[in-house]
Amino acid sequence: MTVTPSSRTPVQDPAPPLPSAASPVRVAYTDLLRFASAVFGSLGMPPDRARAAARALCYGDLTGMTSHGLTNLTRLYLPLFEDGRVDPKAEPRRVADRGAAVLLDAGGALGLWTGEAAMDLACERAASFGIGMVGVGGATHFGCAGHHALRAVEHAMIGLVTANCGGQRIARPPGGAVAMLGTNPLSVAAPAGQYPPFVLDMSTTAAPTGRVRQAAREGRALPEGVLCGDDGAAVTDPAAFDEGRAHLMWLGGGAGQHKGFGLGIAVEVLSAVVSGAGLGAHPDALRGDGGPGGRDDDIGFCTVAIAPGALRAGADADANVLFGALLGCPPADPAEPVRYPGWHEHQRARERRRHGVPLSAELYRELRDVAASHGVPAPALVGRS
Repeated sequence: MTVTPSSRTPVQDPAPPLPSAASPVRVAYTDLLRFASAVFGSLGMPPDRARAAARALCYGDLTGMTSHGLTNLTRLYLPLFEDGRVDPKAEPRRVADRGAAVLLDAGGALGLWTGEAAMDLACERAASFGIGMVGVGGATHFGCAGHHALRAVEHAMIGLVTANCGGQRIARPPGGAVAMLGTNPLSVAAPAGQYPPFVLDMSTTAAPTGRVRQAAREGRALPEGVLCGDDGAAVTDPAAFDEGRAHLMWLGGGAGQHKGFGLGIAVEVLSAVVSGAGLGAHPDALRGDGGPGGRDDDIGFCTVAIAPGALRAGADADANVLFGALLGCPPADPAEPVRYPGWHEHQRARERRRHGVPLSAELYRELRDVAASHGVPAPALVGRS
């Protein structure tokens, strides 16, 4: 089901005048959630699923991973609805259930909420078995993997999330001349005792495509090791990727990219081979020109929850010792104390929940336009950054 702009009833926009191009703004996090939820609801999604999708999408802006936040509303998610590539009312079907392990067919549901639902089910099974695994096929893009992995931490569990890119091919094998795999993200989240949760959230390529395109929009050069040309030389112009003048490298770059490539294959196995989702590395890839291609339809997820408390006592105390020791490590530069993945994101989220989420003026304009065309109130400003 797709709702066209002509079928929506515009509402009076209560937001103040548009900010200048050079003036970042702040919006209350709760208002961003309300706005995103209303937009997804206007497209036919049930209210609880629209709210879940909004949480996953706004997580990027809340934690500072803006390349995976609301900037993707108009660039990724709304086009999925407009092209009929997502079913707003899809009911995931349970294909297999073996107690601790479940396989779901998402049926084209929006990945932003199915990723969350899959992890919640994995946590439910882990509470009974000590571990729960839910594989998902037939899905769409699910946003920040870290958001879904963190759902396990809310249950005092460890979360592991992987996702492939369905049939989309972006990165070449080291030494290869044809793109065969996607950016294939993975995330691990774990309780850290009295400290902020550990959250590793990464693509297995040197950078996700969203970050490359964000740099192109902002006119920023990329560091060496992210893109390279067919001759192997480093390319720092982010626009070269979409123009076909450069391709994405694997994590580790140069001599170390075989490690990122191996991780990308591992994610493909966990996400697609287990679930039966679309494969990136496929003979079809050999029929193209070698550049990025295919569509990110039929994406596969793997969500795993591990309940250490169901297996032994003392895991919480050990986590407290582990992460406390890491934070206590003497820094080489006194101005830059040692931190672990997830610490900065946690602090940033706390500050933004209190004082509002910063958005560029350009993005805020986009959101106002979306609000007007979808008949929902625009997010109101709470201040300027």
